[in-house]
Amino acid sequence: MRPLWPRGYVGVPGLPGAPRLSVAARSVPAVNRTDRLYALVEDLRAIAPRRRSARELALRFEVSVRTIERDITALQESGVPIYAEPGRRGGYAIDKKMSLPPLNFTPAEAVAIAVALSRAGDQPFGRQARSALRKVVAAMPGSEGELARELARRVQLVHPPAEPGEEIQPLGAEGISRAIEEALLRRRVLRLDYADAKGALTSRDVEPGVFLGGRGGFWYLVAWCRLRDDVRVFRLDRIAAATVTAERCPDRPLEGFATDLPEMIVHGTLLD
Repeated sequence: MRPLWPRGYVGVPGLPGAPRLSVAARSVPAVNRTDRLYALVEDLRAIAPRRRSARELALRFEVSVRTIERDITALQESGVPIYAEPGRRGGYAIDKKMSLPPLNFTPAEAVAIAVALSRAGDQPFGRQARSALRKVVAAMPGSEGELARELARRVQLVHPPAEPGEEIQPLGAEGISRAIEEALLRRRVLRLDYADAKGALTSRDVEPGVFLGGRGGFWYLVAWCRLRDDVRVFRLDRIAAATVTAERCPDRPLEGFATDLPEMIVHGTLLD
């Protein structure tokens, strides 16, 4: 497992291996404490040497000021170099040189880059971009590199992609795509509320197999449906709710999730 903190510092209990969050957005959706601690470090690192006040961080992470103060204290006690500057213009700052290493990609991030490259086609500097991705994967620890490759096998795209000017369709209700990503990564059973073409809702447990980007701008989940006792394809914009359960999926060959898509060629997401 890769080191998450500078040499000589003590890690925060429960943090190693947790998913990283993007801090590019103006606010961060409510997350559990482990994820929030990671995101706090990255947020402060991104603006270093500038500061953020506890109130700004509380608004950003949608928690109370007191919660932010407790989180900062926990990080400081773990050896993360966060400093508090008092006063009206004060706030929290981090020593950027002693924070997270610059190359710290998660398996999901590596696959996200590969998906973006797959959909971009023969773009300028495409060859160099794919070479950079191979270097990223090669630099990942062995276990995480293998996890990224396994996840990439389960994210597939249809060729040809959406036609030029064709609108990319919505991924469904809030959190649907994220739940599918988590279920694929952790190999967990998903509980779906799904509407058919006529709008009739059914609730069903499914074993996720493939995340499929389809022609027309739609994304689909190909999964083993326990209600139908067979493979089914679920269009994301028709999924009303998705919950990741604690049940681990049984092992099913990836080939068993192949779909019959006439006049379309399905290809995997390449990391190497």
